[in-house]
Amino acid sequence: MPHKPFGPYEKFVKRPLDCLLSFCALVVFSPLLLIISLLIKKEMGSPVLFRQLRIGKDDKEFYMFKFRSMTEERDENGIYLPDEERMTKVGNFIRKTSIDELPSLINILKGDMAVIGPRPLPVRYLKRYSEYQRRRHDVRPGLSSPSTVKGRNTQSWEDQLEGDVWYVDHVSFLTDAKSVLDTIRIVLNHKGATAEDGGARGEFLGIMSIAELKTDAEGSYMKI
Repeated sequence: MPHKPFGPYEKFVKRPLDCLLSFCALVVFSPLLLIISLLIKKEMGSPVLFRQLRIGKDDKEFYMFKFRSMTEERDENGIYLPDEERMTKVGNFIRKTSIDELPSLINILKGDMAVIGPRPLPVRYLKRYSEYQRRRHDVRPGLSSPSTVKGRNTQSWEDQLEGDVWYVDHVSFLTDAKSVLDTIRIVLNHKGATAEDGGARGEFLGIMSIAELKTDAEGSYMKI
């Protein structure tokens, strides 16, 4: 059953509040954004930002903006080198401090994302969800979420997706406000800030068969 906003906060307040908060954050952090942009340009050149195709509300694809943290180095076969070999000093710093996420505030203003909501995951994961897990896309994805702040990338995929669906059914001002405060605390502690698509958890496999995973790995996975 499609998700229907069940309260005045979700219907009338959440989106305008997201726009206001993201705009104010961009203004407040503009000096930091400029400094980081100059450091990235000096270390890696252009472009300073990169975009990744993600799945948003109602399964619609959108490009999420982030600061570059890795070089484009490839091996002799044209395959990207491992992340740890391409990570730069500035990139490592902005990943650990979550500064690389700040350009996603633009996505919030555009309407692709919300301040709080299930984290946007790669397009290749869409076919791996169960119908229940797919309900996470009934709302806009978020810069942070109640699910991920509990363990960020140290929790299991099952726990994260279960928490995402819980959020869809419990959207409220109090839930969002608590998530914002929890996010600030977690970011300041640098807890769980591992690779964005899984870290120690690895790839989300979901309900796909081994044969399907191999086909996916040879196709869309390498294009993300």
